[in-house]
Amino acid sequence: MARRIVTNMSLSLDGRYAAPENPVDMSWVLPYAVTDVARAHLTALWEPAGTALLGRVNAEGFLSFWPTVIGAEGVDPRDEAFATWLVKTDKIVLSSTLATPPWERTTVVNRPAAEVADDLRAGDGGDVLVLSSASVIKALLAAGKVDRLALMVFPIFLGGGPRLFDDGLPAHEWTLVSQAAGEHGELSLVYDRK
Repeated sequence: MARRIVTNMSLSLDGRYAAPENPVDMSWVLPYAVTDVARAHLTALWEPAGTALLGRVNAEGFLSFWPTVIGAEGVDPRDEAFATWLVKTDKIVLSSTLATPPWERTTVVNRPAAEVADDLRAGDGGDVLVLSSASVIKALLAAGKVDRLALMVFPIFLGGGPRLFDDGLPAHEWTLVSQAAGEHGELSLVYDRK
């Protein structure tokens, strides 16, 4: 059986994945990312995954944060479990500018995301999880390579900024496979390609 390409992205209620004034500032996500619904959402995605696929920006951002979670005092066990998985799992980073891998167990690849996804899908292991890397997810959606689309929707309007779903995506139907609402209005939505 072929591996699935699973993508995960956090979106504002107005469909943005980043604020207009500072695209790398994710402070708008933080109040919702630590909820039980958000943690259960992420856990359900990484547990069956055998490879993480990331863009350069996310790989570098994750490197500065997630390893510090392991063994830190007061850390939620679900966050530590994810951090441990991320450090120990095989990671593919798509980049045309990185010369050396930013993490252990990391391979840097300078090829189109769709080609890399096809190669990974044909290999062995669990799901291939694309974590919040908008450029990679957008390329995979445009090429029709996403098998499972996971979204955390947070009850905030950013009022501008980049959108995940650009015009011109190939028409396709999706089936809702899970949904959950949190106490702050956050939504976990997971869809499979029909």
